[in-house]
Amino acid sequence: SQYSAVDTNPLSVYIMQPIWNKIIKIVPLWIAPNLLTFSGFGMILFNYFLISFYDWDYTASGTSPGLVPTWVWLFSAFTTFCAYALDSIDGKHARRTHSSTPLGELFDHGLDSWATSIFVLSFFSVCSRDNGKTGVSVYTMYIYLSIVLFNFMCSHWEKYNTGVLFLPWGYDISQVVLIAAYLLTSAVGVEVWQKPLLFGYYITDVLVILLIGFSLLLSFPQTLYNIHRAHLKKTLKNDSLYEGLLPLVSPLLLFVLLTAWVVLSPSNILAKQPRLFLWMVGVAFSNVTCKVIICQMSSTRPELFHWFLFPLALVVYAAISGLLGWLEEAVLAVLTALVTACVGRQLSEHLNIYIFSLKKRVQE
Repeated sequence: SQYSAVDTNPLSVYIMQPIWNKIIKIVPLWIAPNLLTFSGFGMILFNYFLISFYDWDYTASGTSPGLVPTWVWLFSAFTTFCAYALDSIDGKHARRTHSSTPLGELFDHGLDSWATSIFVLSFFSVCSRDNGKTGVSVYTMYIYLSIVLFNFMCSHWEKYNTGVLFLPWGYDISQVVLIAAYLLTSAVGVEVWQKPLLFGYYITDVLVILLIGFSLLLSFPQTLYNIHRAHLKKTLKNDSLYEGLLPLVSPLLLFVLLTAWVVLSPSNILAKQPRLFLWMVGVAFSNVTCKVIICQMSSTRPELFHWFLFPLALVVYAAISGLLGWLEEAVLAVLTALVTACVGRQLSEHLNIYIFSLKKRVQE
């Protein structure tokens, strides 16, 4: 299917696009677009592991001065900007080199579905988890991550129904906010997150309120409006309501199962292993979303239940019923490794062997 995307965000259209159009001129023509996509992803992944090294349990920024070196925050701002830039120019570069393929689009969106959670999980290290005085509770982190992932899902669900990817406004704004947050932290230290900003509210509170407001008042209504408009114009790809809602079943069940585990875990698994659990949430979500992206691109029907929901349901039942006992953390680690490997395999499977070169391109 022909790739069709619409970007109406003023920040993107008037400020960022002119910058990307200048940057793209520097990229040599022999570089494969997928290499740009992957390089950006590789940078944020490396940055995530770097932050994890200094701050495994999200407590390093809760002390003054913070335990994460200043250069790490500067590096985070740099990698976030590079990933943002590369993700914005890979499509332009593909058109420049006449190498746009559905595979490239799938690779781009597939990596985005994974990167979305990594951006959020890296950011949590800036504000630290709740230590009684400052910070964000691990439950807030879980809700925050779920909302961001839900927003990402919505734009692809919208494309599944309308055939057009309306680029969410939140994306450009969140990238700019992230870069600013890292720069601010490197300039004045983590203390800035530990002092109330306005009326006793902390910067983190303001960001959470903005995110929830953005999602519920802007992104989601916009999605429903675009689908409704397509319905009126009779351009909807799916006639029945059941077909239209089908891609949402697995992500919603995924959220229900994960939330049940978070709330009912006897050992309070999220508080014990926040980084591991939230990483698992991100990759599980990416697994489910990749399926929707593939269906949306190939105009096929998604299955009602994603395969991952079955092992997850078993693990969640075993955990909350107390069957796992002290093994809960170990089982979480195994499940996380399994689902991470699956995302990796899924992304590589849908790419031909010449993913990072322009040689012998698949003829459309």
